Amino acid sequence: MNEPMSDQTSNERPLILVTNDDGIDAAGLSIMARALEAVGQVVTVAPHEEQSAVGHGISLSRPMRITSRSEQTGGRYAVTGSPADAVLVGLFHLCSRRPQLVVSGINHGLNLGTDVFYSGTIAGALEGVIHGIPGLAVSQEVTAGQPPGEALLQQTAAFAALVARQMLADPPPAGIAISINAPCTETERYVWTRLGQRVYRERVEQRADLRGVPYYWVGGPLLRTEAEPGTDSHAVDAGRISLTPLTLNLTGSVPPRYDGWSLDGYNGD
Repeated sequence: MNEPMSDQTSNERPLILVTNDDGIDAAGLSIMARALEAVGQVVTVAPHEEQSAVGHGISLSRPMRITSRSEQTGGRYAVTGSPADAVLVGLFHLCSRRPQLVVSGINHGLNLGTDVFYSGTIAGALEGVIHGIPGLAVSQEVTAGQPPGEALLQQTAAFAALVARQMLADPPPAGIAISINAPCTETERYVWTRLGQRVYRERVEQRADLRGVPYYWVGGPLLRTEAEPGTDSHAVDAGRISLTPLTLNLTGSVPPRYDGWSLDGYNGD
């Protein structure tokens, strides 16, 4: 492992750690990294292969391998692990100094509402926040399961680079990441939002392999529902870019009817 990361000196460009969950070869990752080169020094550390919907898992029970994919300054590395793994490897092994921003994306597909609990893209940004570094997640709407075109990715990357520049100049409060979701249309409008609902027709489908042994697929199609105004889904449906602040603190309030529960043998404080 490298020596402990040093803080940035006043004459150095901001260091930005870039990751994703679509894998090191995804077009959105390369386009995002190039756009950020105008903002700071970029180090890219991403999963070796697609890690969509792995959530915030980290590799505690198996070793990882790191492969250099570029001779460029700063570097481009593939890690045999999750997006959160990639950020950890970047922070504590590959970066020579402490990054000022972690950017995850551009994801090929939206991360709206309850998607944030499954998304490797969101996890990459939040892993930076866990370690006291502002995180930015960037996701791009796709149509009919097709990968987004380069022009659309370029537009989203340019907007995300503007947000990154603002976050470096005025970092968000501790414990906060920002999630960008961009529609699959050209737009110059954005709006701050809250998380909405993302409803799928969940199912577990059983199939049989060539030997007759069953295997299973988890998942289902998105159910189209009316999005509430002010939510990320509503913004994207209206053709606007959604900016959603996400917090690490998942604590909710205790419902009044639960205060003073009768639990035999226990006294509540």
